Amino acid sequence: MSNPTQDKSTSQTAVRSYEERDHDEVAKLYSNGLLAGQISPNDSGADLDYIREAYFDDDRHHFWVAVQNDHCVGMIGVASDEDHTAEIRRLRVAKPLQGTGIAAKLLETAIAHCKHHGYLKIRLDTRFEKDEAVDLFDKIGFQHTRTRPTPGKETLEFYLDLYRKDEEDDAS
Repeated sequence: MSNPTQDKSTSQTAVRSYEERDHDEVAKLYSNGLLAGQISPNDSGADLDYIREAYFDDDRHHFWVAVQNDHCVGMIGVASDEDHTAEIRRLRVAKPLQGTGIAAKLLETAIAHCKHHGYLKIRLDTRFEKDEAVDLFDKIGFQHTRTRPTPGKETLEFYLDLYRKDEEDDAS
């Protein structure tokens, strides 16, 4: 059975490419999503200060925002350091709208982009353990690969094999 709040929230949400006018709201989403208000020691957040340079430097990279009533309520980026592996970065949804399907809509957009650009695998990580995000990753087909300690919390790493998913889709 569908959740009426979720249906209403996602139907009122548009996912579009980042624009410079989104900068302040993206920065706020980032800071509001920090675990206990702390930046991870290996995360400077500099990519969000320079989104154009970090996510629009190559056709295979991109950054999107989820928008409701002309306000950014979510965000996600795709970048890569390897030819065949993309990395999902900065998946955030405004706290009052978490669990409404906006994260799934953002992930679907990013995964479609990765497929279109020929990536074979997608990586992502999160510092949240028992969380709706982890349930969503599982539902989409991401596999938990490892957990590594980071100061104050553990980081869970996930991957999605796009070539294997395509083979499974072809077989059905």
